[in-house]
Amino acid sequence: MSPSRNRRTQWVAGSAVALALLFAGAATVASARGEAETPGPRTPSARSADAGFARDMAVHHQQAVEMSFIVRDVTGDEDVRRLAYDIANTQANQRGMLLGWLDLWELPKTAPDGQGPMAWMPGGGHSGHDMEGMEGMDHDGALMSGMATRTELDRLRAARGKQAEVLFLQLMTDHHKGGVAMARGCAERCTVPAEKRLAQGMVEAQQSELDLMADMLAARGAAPRP
Repeated sequence: MSPSRNRRTQWVAGSAVALALLFAGAATVASARGEAETPGPRTPSARSADAGFARDMAVHHQQAVEMSFIVRDVTGDEDVRRLAYDIANTQANQRGMLLGWLDLWELPKTAPDGQGPMAWMPGGGHSGHDMEGMEGMDHDGALMSGMATRTELDRLRAARGKQAEVLFLQLMTDHHKGGVAMARGCAERCTVPAEKRLAQGMVEAQQSELDLMADMLAARGAAPRP
């Protein structure tokens, strides 16, 4: 056999082996994908932890942005104003991501009938002083753990200077504690990898801000609310 024909035979044989390996690999991937997708749908359902977290944290974040803008206008303290700006900027961006995922999944931004806030978390996610004894009652606007009531937001709007700074830091501390609990819930229960990573990032960032706010309160002769 001529050298050129021998090389051509080897190339054909090699190509056949490569194609066989390619098809085998594709079959393996398809099989693994089928096994991985068997437990659940390709996209989250409206009642899933993924959708519930996206809906509820978007609402939770919106109030943090609102409180940050309020304190910006009632104090001249640069440290508080800088913290408020960072919180507003970060949480507004994260809120956009959460609402964008709901659009991508073609899911409504309101909970399904019969499913209230935090229903995706065991116990409904209600904890802390703002929810104690309030089951079945008007929460005065505090829909989820850590959220400020309408009365508390009015007090923040009316406050000035150091009083406003302390109240903002206390309200935002409660808010972050509720947010951290929600984010941990998603990190444990959500199934979309990108959302789980975002939730874990929220836990770490908000815990860092909790430590900072405790120091800022101490510097003002105050402390987080019990």
